[in-house]
Amino acid sequence: MEFCDECGSMMKKQDGVMVCDSCGHREEQQRDAEDFITTTKQTGDELIETEEGANFEGKPTDESVHCDECGNGKAWYTIKQTGSADEPPTRFFKCTECGNRWRDYN
Repeated sequence: MEFCDECGSMMKKQDGVMVCDSCGHREEQQRDAEDFITTTKQTGDELIETEEGANFEGKPTDESVHCDECGNGKAWYTIKQTGSADEPPTRFFKCTECGNRWRDYN
């Protein structure tokens, strides 16, 4: 596996040249082809978006919550460590009905 010198993302082989999908940086392959192991290609369906504006479908849901906007009891959520390591993580929710967002500090 080779990583991009520009952005640090994983590079892939394309027409005998290593190419970074993230920033487009190209460079000659530094290892012999026998050193690389090819795996099955990952499709977009297997990826889970975690950024603020992402479509939350496919993320885990919590059915024990209550949306203050519409009263729905089901929301998608993500967990992020927003404080120091000795504090519990923060859960960010998005209502499956109206899209309202809120957080829970546990």
